[in-house]
Amino acid sequence: MKEKLKNATFSIPVELLDDLKNIVKTGRARSVNSAVREAIELYSAEKEKENLKEEMKSASKDPLFLKDLGNSMDSFRTSDGETARIISDW
Repeated sequence: MKEKLKNATFSIPVELLDDLKNIVKTGRARSVNSAVREAIELYSAEKEKENLKEEMKSASKDPLFLKDLGNSMDSFRTSDGETARIISDW
């Protein structure tokens, strides 16, 4: 399935645009557009990681979450132990 695209207009410092053009000229990116897209994807992934970290930090202080986690760990303790015995050491 073809990815849906939408054009967007952004203003960036001239020096940054020149840097991107140089990156393309030296073959380290296919185009300025692809370099910007990759940068936005990396930025977005990093922000998502930060968000997940904050959610995990919050969950670590939630008594109901911790109780549920403990119950899940107890439920799988036997099968986890069986699996650990059949997996060889590295």
